[in-house]
Amino acid sequence: MRTQLAIRIDALLERYFPERRVFLRSDKDTRFIRLRPLVQLFAFSGAALVVAWSIVATAILLMDSIGAGNFREQAKRDQQTYQERLNFISEQRNSRAEEALAAQARFNTALEQISRMQSELLASETRRREMETGIEIIQSTLRTAMRERDEARTALASLTQAQDSGAAVQLAAISPDNTALDLITRALSETAAERDKIVQDAQSALEQAAEMEERIALMKDQNDQIFRQLEEAMTVSVKPLDRMFRAAGMNTETLLREVRRGYSGQGGALTPLSFSTRGEEPAPSTRRANRILSELDRLNLYRLAASKAPFAKPVKSGYRFTSAFGYRRDPKTGGRRLHKGVDFAGPVGTPLYATADGIVTHAGWSSGYGRLVKIQHDFGIETRYAHQNRIRVKVGQRVSRGQRIGDMGASGRVTGPHLHYEVRVGGKAVNPMIYIKAANDVF
Repeated sequence: MRTQLAIRIDALLERYFPERRVFLRSDKDTRFIRLRPLVQLFAFSGAALVVAWSIVATAILLMDSIGAGNFREQAKRDQQTYQERLNFISEQRNSRAEEALAAQARFNTALEQISRMQSELLASETRRREMETGIEIIQSTLRTAMRERDEARTALASLTQAQDSGAAVQLAAISPDNTALDLITRALSETAAERDKIVQDAQSALEQAAEMEERIALMKDQNDQIFRQLEEAMTVSVKPLDRMFRAAGMNTETLLREVRRGYSGQGGALTPLSFSTRGEEPAPSTRRANRILSELDRLNLYRLAASKAPFAKPVKSGYRFTSAFGYRRDPKTGGRRLHKGVDFAGPVGTPLYATADGIVTHAGWSSGYGRLVKIQHDFGIETRYAHQNRIRVKVGQRVSRGQRIGDMGASGRVTGPHLHYEVRVGGKAVNPMIYIKAANDVF
């Protein structure tokens, strides 16, 4: 059975792989090798496997080459997209800086206008008080004149009645030459003239009083307009500052109390107006003026607080924002680690500025920070400026917001030149962008 199966297989293979002989001839002898169908099948299968392997290997190499080219192109496109994104962010930063300068200019203009309006308001109140005093004097004079007029009319009526009842006959008997009658007639004429003068003075006083009332009404309208402009200016100036502090997570009432407690400006806080010395309730205009003065005082305290909190950027030009606050992969060890600040990359020597008024508490080398500057501000806030190339301040020095404190560098534990900027409140690191973003719409 096995022999018949082998014979059938050989017959089948014989169709496709007929037996072949390969002759090998030499000088003395001739030999041949018989290639049976099964041997040819194995040889063909081996050759086919080699060719298939070559095709697959070539295809894999081609695909790898094409894929590498695609990856390079994709990397170039990603790099170009990233560069365009950086340029867009830089343009936005410059536009925000211009908007901040314009907002600061508008803020200063509003303060000047408010100061001028306050002076006009105080002057108008002084004029109003003087006019009210003048009206009271005129009314007193008018009452006196009217009383004297009534007395003169009474006397004139008495004399006239006496004349009608026969006083003229008695006087003629006493003074035949009519001298007494002439005296009485002259007295009556003088009394009538005085009466006419008093009436004329009273009419003039009434006209002056009416004119005074018109002027007072006009002045009240002007004062009301000034009050409205001041109130609108206060709303426009105070609300953005209030939103800025609240966006930074600061309690505005506590903040203002602390600033007021340490206030050292010329003249101190604004004093409310008081036009009465008799303990009377203040007039509505006085209460309105006091509300405006209170808002002016609040605006002034906000201005002082803004200079003491880090609402500015430590780098003004020529930088890239490279690392945010929070957990990230450590560029040195590769492990996960809390990044306690934000990084601004730029050329070595880029100027660095204080972000708020304060006192320098450290200016020197500090382990991984490299050359480090620490500034202590009010409200328990501290800022840190690390990896500097050169430090331009000393310990104990008082600095103002916008004052240059050093140059950007690559000292300490870094992978390239940049500024590592931190904000700490009560010793705990917080995100500096909270303060920077909160001030974008104000400064």
